[in-house]
Amino acid sequence: MKTTKMSGKGQVIIPKALRDAHRWEEGQELIAIDMGDGILLKPKKPFPETTLNDVAGCLRYQGMPKSLEN
Repeated sequence: MKTTKMSGKGQVIIPKALRDAHRWEEGQELIAIDMGDGILLKPKKPFPETTLNDVAGCLRYQGMPKSLEN
């Protein structure tokens, strides 16, 4: 277990071993979640989650529509 201190500006250094293990690099955006007895830091995803229906319209397919049954 690693320990760290908070600066007067509220900044906390995440130990290098943890940054390396999670592949967090400089500029990584994190989401801070209040867990009641502590704070959970999670990486912010660069793109919102989407479904196939959200992106299927951008695919270029010429021909008859297909279904899972065909």
